[in-house]
Amino acid sequence: MERRKHWWNGSWGRLARRDVYLFEDAGNWWVESREGGADGRARRYEFGDEDSAMDCVSGLLAQPGVWREVR
Repeated sequence: MERRKHWWNGSWGRLARRDVYLFEDAGNWWVESREGGADGRARRYEFGDEDSAMDCVSGLLAQPGVWREVR
């Protein structure tokens, strides 16, 4: 599984931090939404194509925050 992209809401701290990850493995795509940093709660969504996964990412990035892509 390869991490393709990562976004962060620009907030520090366990209660405020949000991350969104896009992963790909052999044509399967996953979006992970994480609340609270590395030790926080994560939700994963599976998709059959990149476009559907990016639609999910777009919805998640509509949440409040100054979202930026992490390289």
